[in-house]
Amino acid sequence: MAEKKPRYRWNVVVIFFFFMLLHQTDKLLIGPLKGPISEEFHITNTQFGMVISGALIVGTVLYPIWGYLYDRFARAKLLALASFIWGATTWLSAIVRTYGGFVATRASTGIDDSSYPGLYSLVADYFEPTTRSKVYGILQLSQPIGYLLGMVLALMVAPGLGWRNVFYITGGLGIVIAVLIFFGVKEMPRGKSEPEFSGMEEITTFKFSWNEAKAIFKKKTMWFIFGQGFAGVFPWNVITYFFFDYLAKERGYDENAVLFTMAPIVLILASGYFVGGALGDWAFKRNRKGRILVSSTGVIMGAVFLLLALNTPVENRTQFFILMSATAIFMPLSSPNVLATIYDVTVPEVRSTAQSVEYFIENSGAAFAPILAGIIADAFNMGTAILWVSVSAWVVCFLIYLGALLFIDNDIQALRDEMGKRAAAEQAG
Repeated sequence: MAEKKPRYRWNVVVIFFFFMLLHQTDKLLIGPLKGPISEEFHITNTQFGMVISGALIVGTVLYPIWGYLYDRFARAKLLALASFIWGATTWLSAIVRTYGGFVATRASTGIDDSSYPGLYSLVADYFEPTTRSKVYGILQLSQPIGYLLGMVLALMVAPGLGWRNVFYITGGLGIVIAVLIFFGVKEMPRGKSEPEFSGMEEITTFKFSWNEAKAIFKKKTMWFIFGQGFAGVFPWNVITYFFFDYLAKERGYDENAVLFTMAPIVLILASGYFVGGALGDWAFKRNRKGRILVSSTGVIMGAVFLLLALNTPVENRTQFFILMSATAIFMPLSSPNVLATIYDVTVPEVRSTAQSVEYFIENSGAAFAPILAGIIADAFNMGTAILWVSVSAWVVCFLIYLGALLFIDNDIQALRDEMGKRAAAEQAG
């Protein structure tokens, strides 16, 4: 059994990777399809922003509920349910024929968007702390690759089949993945991979506790994690949903130019997740501040290169591509490290709740990012909207990370002490 576990846990990672890949493709596909959807419903940038924000608001409201459910019940079965909901709601959004109906059905797709805390929490119980950033980086490769796959579907498939049929395809894949997760992923005891329990075949099942949930807010590191989350998602939402149209309408790129520009940039961005995770694990093994240092470097350098890129003259496409590629490598460095940091300071039985609270706080503001960007884009242009929102948010994140450096050591040590006490109690019992 001991020999099979390392191989099996990677099988779980593969299943979750494809869940996230296809889910992200479905979720992010609407960005590249902004043109034909806007034309069919005759809507403005602001109205399109409302379509995006609807799903984000629903997902935000449901984060605490999903987090609580994941910490109370079997995470694998709940993930299968989330995948089924993804498929069903995507089909609904393909059926409706009015703008109001489309806003409502796209908002319903946000129900499953808040399901990721259970996935990451389950993975944390398969992998020890010193490797989690790297594993999360691998899983998060699915996000930019999903966006790239969405671009391919939008540019090469949607013109022939129509954007509604593309949603039927991605929705159907959601139901297929639901079956795969239901039968192919086993639950893991919470806390199983913590180093203090190494070598123990059986451990006590740690159950959700309201006292431990309240203790999340007593950890000073989490205050800064919450703060950076609120600001950090603004750039991602704005770039994801407006950059495609920005290239076409404000930089004069045709469909082929968009694809051949964005495809390599997205692949570079994808590599940034793994690079960020690997760097975070490497730095964490040497210094407990390592993951925060990697994260802070990522956001400030991403802001610098995006500022330079969007101020590049339209005719200088080569320089623009180089600067956007540099932006892409730095943008995702913080993402896997923030996830790992949450699990570095919280006890196993409330990790889904902790991450859900973080997502709730960040999306409470970020849900309105597309609307804000749409208003700025209508008043000025899309380039100005992307630049103002993204750079401002990343500078704020950098300052917040500096604050987190003051408390991370003590909060990590507090968790290790608690795990040590629990392990000693297990052995004594």
